[in-house]
Amino acid sequence: MESNLLMNFTVDKENKTVNIKREFNASLSDVWSAWTEAEILDQWWAPAPFKSQTKSMEFKEGGRRLYAMVGLEGEKRWSSFDYTSISPKTNFKYASTFCDSEGNPNSEFASSYWSVSFSEEDNSTFVDIAIKRDSLSELEKLIEMGFKEGITVTMKSLDKIFEARK
Repeated sequence: MESNLLMNFTVDKENKTVNIKREFNASLSDVWSAWTEAEILDQWWAPAPFKSQTKSMEFKEGGRRLYAMVGLEGEKRWSSFDYTSISPKTNFKYASTFCDSEGNPNSEFASSYWSVSFSEEDNSTFVDIAIKRDSLSELEKLIEMGFKEGITVTMKSLDKIFEARK
């Protein structure tokens, strides 16, 4: 089923930022929960065929989510979200870092700094994401790794969760 939901993806090289605006056919409360609760995140936060598997999560300022993207052969690619700011049902910010299973950062790839904002309009919820990198080369590496394609597929997985609830 093809979706008419808004998905804008832009790269701002000058500010070393990826900007995404995505519409969801769900309430703000449901979309917020999908982004902030491990049980729901694990159902969609990975591009197929990967699955998200949360090891630990404390959604609070100063808290952390440690999770793996698990492949078909059971291989795990670990990442952490270190939450820096939370305004309930409005915005949260975090540093996303590739790491090992204990949360020790991978020194080859620096963190991405995410700001995720939520707004409701008519019967839709909009999520505005700004992902900042420390350098243009890091931003370009992220894009080359297939980030646009991966995040697009991942957002469609979240759509399926909301469709199944209707």
